[in-house]
Amino acid sequence: MKTESITNVKTTQETTAVKAFGTDAADAPLQPMNIQRRQPTPHDIEIEILYCGVCHSDLHTARNEWHGTTYPCVPGHEIVGRIVRVGDHVKKFKVGDVAAVGCLVDSCRECQYCQDDLEQYCENGFTGTYGSPDKHLGGQTYGGYSESIVVDEAFVLRVPDHLDLAATAPLLCAGITTYSPLRHWNVGPGQKVGIVGIGGLGHMGVKIAKAMGATVIVYTTSPSKVEDAKRLGADDVVLSKDKEQMKKYAGQLHFVLDAVSAQHDINAYLNLLRVDGALVLVGAPELPLPVAAFGLIPKRRTFAGSMIGGIAETQEMLDFCGEHNIVSDVELIQMDQINEAYERLLKGDVKYRFVIDMASLKG
Repeated sequence: MKTESITNVKTTQETTAVKAFGTDAADAPLQPMNIQRRQPTPHDIEIEILYCGVCHSDLHTARNEWHGTTYPCVPGHEIVGRIVRVGDHVKKFKVGDVAAVGCLVDSCRECQYCQDDLEQYCENGFTGTYGSPDKHLGGQTYGGYSESIVVDEAFVLRVPDHLDLAATAPLLCAGITTYSPLRHWNVGPGQKVGIVGIGGLGHMGVKIAKAMGATVIVYTTSPSKVEDAKRLGADDVVLSKDKEQMKKYAGQLHFVLDAVSAQHDINAYLNLLRVDGALVLVGAPELPLPVAAFGLIPKRRTFAGSMIGGIAETQEMLDFCGEHNIVSDVELIQMDQINEAYERLLKGDVKYRFVIDMASLKG
């Protein structure tokens, strides 16, 4: 693909074919394909993708496990790359800058939530990096398992200079998914915070909550993860299958971040909360989780959910991670290893996030 540094780009709906990796059906493996990207409009930025994280959402979508996938599907919403072209109205970025794109590439920009920098809750529906209606070309958006992407500068993010770029990629989903609730519920010094589950999300929750000044207690079903949780910054680790250990912090925690997507007893974790404590779900179990009313009522506990953050908060998260030298623990893979990575992801066989070296797509 031609990636010369063109500073001024005229408005056009012409397209360029780029290499990508995607799938044509729920039961088909991901494989090489060509997709169309629009030529940058005056407010657009074209990014050569260097690294793309692998989110569990990618697997769910590729295999139509959420029953809404349109094919062909090109996943990927944890994107870090280098800017190769900018439109002539772009103000915040220039050719050569390192930039990032997360889960959002557009929103209505007019509703109350967009006006409040909460584009993730856009009343008219945000435009996802992949699998959403493409306002420019028709059809649907295609994600970061590709050579390049074109995005309006309002949805492009700056990457702190000193962070490892490959390990930064998962911050664009796993990082903001955990940062947003911790920030919203004002986690900080003097608080005890529980992190349930040590995976792609949970390991980021530990790092961020610790950097915010909280005392962090990790809850895991895996004895093999005890030492790793401490390495990540946990002050204590509780094996959740041990009923005696689960009593240790009963009624003491200010906040619990639940990052588990498997079925589990949510009441066991609600009982850890003190008065006015909050448990926030960022994992997404397939079936409803029964909640006992008297696990909430006597201590005015809150049971809530949270998703990603808006663009302003995502930039805040990146800056926070830059200040505290926080990145994800990653395993770098080649593009043609993605199907194997999906199978390993299903088994939990990764510490703690796969990242694709997109240079391997060009070879």
